[in-house]
Amino acid sequence: MSDPGSTQGGLTYAASGVDIDAADDAVEAIRDLVASTAVTPGVIGTIGGFGGLFELPAGYRAPVLVSSTDGVGTKMAVAMSTGRFDTIGIDLVAMCVDDLVCCGARPLFFLDYQLLGRVDPSQVRQVMVGVAEGCRQAGVAIVGGELAEHPGLLAPGELDVAGFAVGVVERSEIIDGPARTRDGDVLVGLASPGLRSNGYSLARAALLGAAGRRLDDPAWDGAGEHSLADELLRPSVIYAPTVLDVIASGVDVHAVAHITGGGLPGNLPRVLASDVDAILDRSSWETPRIFSEIQVAGAVSDDEMAKVFNLGLGMVIVVSEADAQATVEAAERAGRRASVVGRLVAGAGRVVID
Repeated sequence: MSDPGSTQGGLTYAASGVDIDAADDAVEAIRDLVASTAVTPGVIGTIGGFGGLFELPAGYRAPVLVSSTDGVGTKMAVAMSTGRFDTIGIDLVAMCVDDLVCCGARPLFFLDYQLLGRVDPSQVRQVMVGVAEGCRQAGVAIVGGELAEHPGLLAPGELDVAGFAVGVVERSEIIDGPARTRDGDVLVGLASPGLRSNGYSLARAALLGAAGRRLDDPAWDGAGEHSLADELLRPSVIYAPTVLDVIASGVDVHAVAHITGGGLPGNLPRVLASDVDAILDRSSWETPRIFSEIQVAGAVSDDEMAKVFNLGLGMVIVVSEADAQATVEAAERAGRRASVVGRLVAGAGRVVID
């Protein structure tokens, strides 16, 4: 008697857990979303080929390509617990393109990789709704991607994602922070309303573990219908267009730091000269409520909070004191809340949050 998961007595790929037909259906389910990002000049061809084609923009004398890759970390665990995947793709795009702009690069195109326990075309489409929205916000095109079904490694319904972005900058306009920052420079912070995609292992351990809270509980007392899941799945701000607008305004940008894993102490030193310290005034920007909820729930120290989370600043732009106000105004014209949050002083590459 033949095995019901076989064909004429032989095993099939579908019987061993990989459904090629479902993968084909998933590609068809996202074709319109990919096409919605192809308005970016430079796209050649459509999805389905073996490589994504993109023509470099004209007008560069010495173009330099800049690349970045990232994921969304254990924020995906919250998405899987709630079955809500429609914004996680925005986070994925943000984590990649906001790295590129730290060099002064304009993001051009994006690719995604989805690793799934079982390909569910509707789930794939949910993820790609966010990816496409993030790409439209960032002004980049989706030129390719991969769906990988790994039965036995992930259970049905489980998934992880990675993103890959490429941008371009004129060689003479690369922002080289360690070579340009100096004593007396000012730090302008761009506000982040939530966690973005960093520190979720600690956030989940504090809120869901130590405090025993549920994702469908109110985010905090007085939050009304805004649940903890709503707050933890708040999509990341995409800062790249704002930073490019600041650069285009004529401000002389000395450095740009994307505040992700490692927080301000871990990311600011990456773009500073070795002979300066960054002194930040914690009272100069608003810290969103979610951070105090995490700190109290897990009895997390101030130092640990600063090492893990952005504390309300998603991006820091370093400029001369003379350009500080113009930088704030350019960022706010682009729709992002900004403020002077500190300055550089002679030192040894340290970050001090006062």
